Amino acid sequence: MLLVFLAGGMVGAVVMSASHKRLHASSAPMWDSAGQAPYLERLKRDLDLTAEQTEQMETILDDFTQLYRTVLTDGKARILQILDPEQRRKFERMIEEAR
Repeated sequence: MLLVFLAGGMVGAVVMSASHKRLHASSAPMWDSAGQAPYLERLKRDLDLTAEQTEQMETILDDFTQLYRTVLTDGKARILQILDPEQRRKFERMIEEAR
């Protein structure tokens, strides 16, 4: 049951990522290293963060980015383990198309 949940989550993440990228083609997502700095700057500006809050927010975003990457990597590895070779090729293509 957990594998079904994780597989559904991974597929959902791929689909949402593809949709998000089409909507915001010019900006990187906040969990990507290229998108984290602009996101932090927006939070700093829009929320009028102090220097201390900005530093704390940067740490939180770094932690989130690492967690997000770990979940995606682990989830993908676990999904690939249950697929046959043809399904793996299709799944890899789905991920590439979403990028």
